[in-house]
Amino acid sequence: MSDQTPSQASPGNIILILGDQLSPDLPSLKQGNPERDRVLMAEVADEACYVPHHKKKLAFVFAAMRHFADELRENGWTVTYVRLDDSDNSGSLPTELDRVLSETPDCSVLMTEPAEYRLRTALTSWAEQREIDLTLLEDSRFIATHAEFQEWAKGRKQLRMEYFYREMRRKTGLLMQGDEPEGGQWNFDAENRKPAQDDMFMPGPFEVEPDAITKEVLALVADRFSENFGTLEPFWFATTRADALRALDHFVDRALASFGDYQDAMLEGRPFLYHSVLAQYINAGLLNPLEVCRRVERAYYDGDAPLNAVEGYIRQIIGWREYVRGIYWLRMPDYTKQNFLDASRELPDFYWTGETDMACMAAAIGQTRDEAYAHHIQRLMVTGNFAMLAGVDPHQVHEWYLAVYADAYEWVEAPNVIGMSQFADGGLLGSKPYAASGNYINKMSNHCATCSYDVKKKTGPKACPFNSLYWDFLHRNKEKLRGNPRLAQPYSTWGRMSDDRQQEYLDSAATFLKRL
Repeated sequence: MSDQTPSQASPGNIILILGDQLSPDLPSLKQGNPERDRVLMAEVADEACYVPHHKKKLAFVFAAMRHFADELRENGWTVTYVRLDDSDNSGSLPTELDRVLSETPDCSVLMTEPAEYRLRTALTSWAEQREIDLTLLEDSRFIATHAEFQEWAKGRKQLRMEYFYREMRRKTGLLMQGDEPEGGQWNFDAENRKPAQDDMFMPGPFEVEPDAITKEVLALVADRFSENFGTLEPFWFATTRADALRALDHFVDRALASFGDYQDAMLEGRPFLYHSVLAQYINAGLLNPLEVCRRVERAYYDGDAPLNAVEGYIRQIIGWREYVRGIYWLRMPDYTKQNFLDASRELPDFYWTGETDMACMAAAIGQTRDEAYAHHIQRLMVTGNFAMLAGVDPHQVHEWYLAVYADAYEWVEAPNVIGMSQFADGGLLGSKPYAASGNYINKMSNHCATCSYDVKKKTGPKACPFNSLYWDFLHRNKEKLRGNPRLAQPYSTWGRMSDDRQQEYLDSAATFLKRL
């Protein structure tokens, strides 16, 4: 087996393309030859079932795969495509490779490296056991190579996204004036924290009417995965690159200008606000992250969007997205097992049902069920914050996020959950736990106005659970967290409370958690 080998592939390759590699610029396609090589794509049970994926996620991936296979054929490639319901489907990628290689035994296997450690390990182990010549090419769709991130991280006492992001700005030239950042500063996040008002115009994401291929997939998912989490229809995701590009234009033309101001806001019944809802297309390969950033940057220079919106959006892609991928490959395979705070509570059932009296949680989980989508603040400061405050096992939280979102793949989801959301890595990825009481949610949303709980009450049966859970979390983890300089103020506040007041918080939290 060879890894990331740039040399010309040997005659007669099987080019394996995964469900998150649906890009015509894929390195394995660039190195391959349509006149000599054969593409293999397969919908297999191992990938469809390793977590209970949202119905919409499965439908999106399968439909996008089928459309991409047709596009490859139109471009002259010979494609072997295995559908999930084919009678002879063997259920895994290695065994499908075995089947194809039994028909063409002299072929080698060429592919762009899998983005997930689990799958990379399975395929490299298979190749070694079978003595198959497997060539893995580094995925050029990412801006930082594995080697670049490792070099950046080497010797640093702390890894912080902000400094890595500046390197990515310099490398790409995005929003740069020579060696200096556009506008004189690297980060405009302080301008991006406004609560939204319900009477504002919000365009919503680009919607696509399912075609015959997608309808066939919807029927398959409805039949085979009827017990999986989530609502399948209405289904409006783009499943081709052409439609994903239209979705990008739609966001830039109609929502980008307000994205920055309101990217942290939450509103009842408004799941999308000014968010792009493009992550599933980028992560599956329908859109290239750099082309998305260039398109957004152009809107700034054309005068169509302000700098705080454009910089904030670009930072999410070349900063945060690249950073979490680097952390993932730096620390796997043990990263998903991290549990710095020794959290052990079972994930509450309402994460799957949405049946809770907490309005913010019901809204975030309800839209996750219906849309396979929630924006970053809902994931971090609502469902993630609650799980951390309640002491839920971070591995269970990780598997829930991996299952329920259309854009979730382990390389991007695990660091966001294990590191940022649950602080289970002890501060490797971020400098502090993102813990907050109900006051933050009240500031950034209108959920509290209709909630069964009172956000202004601190303790007692009608008090917002986030309030007592916040102080219980800090008290419970004080030996591990009190030395964190970013938590000095809340620990000082806790220390100034009377013993009776502290006990009220702890008793209120205990009562709520007992019902959980």
